[in-house]
Amino acid sequence: MYRQAHYDEDFLIDYNTGSDYLLEEENCDLPENMKRKSLKLPNLRSFDVSRHYTKLSEMNYSVDVGMYPLGSCTMKYNPKYNDYIASMETFTDVHPMDYGMNMQGSLEIMYNLQEYLKSISGMDCVTLQPSAGAHGEFTGILIVRKYFEMRNELNQRNEIIIPDSAHGTNPASASMAGFKVIEVPSDENGLIDLNALDAAVSENTAAFMITNPNTLGIFDDNILKIAEIIHKNGALLYYDGANFNAILGITTPGIMGFDIVHFNLHKTFATPHGGGGPGSGPVAVKSFLKDFLPVPVISKNEGGYFLDYNVKNTIGKVSSYYGSFAILLRAYSYILKNGNDLKKNTQKAVLNSNYMADQLRKYYTIPYKKLKKHEFVLSTENTGKRALDISKFILDYGIHSPTTYFPLIVKEAVMIEPTESSTKKEMDFYIDVMKKAAFMDSDAIKSYPINTSVGRIDEVKAARNLIMHW
Repeated sequence: MYRQAHYDEDFLIDYNTGSDYLLEEENCDLPENMKRKSLKLPNLRSFDVSRHYTKLSEMNYSVDVGMYPLGSCTMKYNPKYNDYIASMETFTDVHPMDYGMNMQGSLEIMYNLQEYLKSISGMDCVTLQPSAGAHGEFTGILIVRKYFEMRNELNQRNEIIIPDSAHGTNPASASMAGFKVIEVPSDENGLIDLNALDAAVSENTAAFMITNPNTLGIFDDNILKIAEIIHKNGALLYYDGANFNAILGITTPGIMGFDIVHFNLHKTFATPHGGGGPGSGPVAVKSFLKDFLPVPVISKNEGGYFLDYNVKNTIGKVSSYYGSFAILLRAYSYILKNGNDLKKNTQKAVLNSNYMADQLRKYYTIPYKKLKKHEFVLSTENTGKRALDISKFILDYGIHSPTTYFPLIVKEAVMIEPTESSTKKEMDFYIDVMKKAAFMDSDAIKSYPINTSVGRIDEVKAARNLIMHW
């Protein structure tokens, strides 16, 4: 049985292991009006700081500790060679306001990453500006908006269609960009209901946002028909790149007929994820949309690489400087290291997902089409237990909880994505624990977790009574 460390740990501000607080330097040459007198910084020994963060890490769970099967979030292992490369002085000492000729190496890396992402997505142009996947998605919708604005159609084309299995960011991005959101249902196989889509599309439609495979882990075989329906009505087809890990080297959004794509570099190319950042969400478009990309893009001429602000109808800047360079660098090194193995990574991720789904089908209901891609959704309803209780139970075995209650179209949903990082041994252990949960007493399971640093909390109270500590 897994037992998580627990310490009664103070905040660093309360350590105060030195003589007193450091208010200001005695021999400081700053003008008097620039000196801060109210900021109290504790005088700490490096030993105490190291011990503090080591304890916090032992009370925490991370992808370095074990399997992290968050469906739809793709928490794959983050290779340490990426962190090593990103920490090299060659990159960390580059000032973002330096002249282009002084940072040709960094610009070359970004240019090459743009080229790789174009090839991987089957698109024509790329911006590396957005600072997260959701930010990239919002950027993509701003491009949709600008496109119809330049065509004098924005007043009419004020609707964006999404499926009922969509990520929550899809309606949020559309709404934030000023569009009305129209939802279409899934059919009995978990795919887009083509009749419903055909009825929803009109002269008011600006775009249809979809990820393929969808959040159920199902590839929509009708994607070319969907593209035809959208394009014949003059609308754009938008690819949410959240599930790119399922198609690398096998197909591309370009082949499927999409016009705009955003990437989640943490999901597909193993860059850090969580904690509010840093992140990166590049956007790729077909050539007819290239004049709307945010600036700068990285271009190349006979003089070398440069920051190109010459984008005719740009939506403007969406990030300071040129995006999250350290994250772009990690993604670039991951692509270089894996090369043609990117396709093998996808194949292994799909194999792992179907293996786990096949084993867990013995104990839980797995709705819709049987063949899955990189992830799958099961329902705990047949066990008489809540998805929440099962997810809390497995924490005591050193396994991070999967995504629960999403997508909303599956009752008591548990969404699992093992990724290519998981070994058969890890997956078999996970399957065994999920089996235990299925047969656990319905009342007893509600007391779990027992051996974690924090036990079962009142989640409703925590959400309504948000008390933040800084």
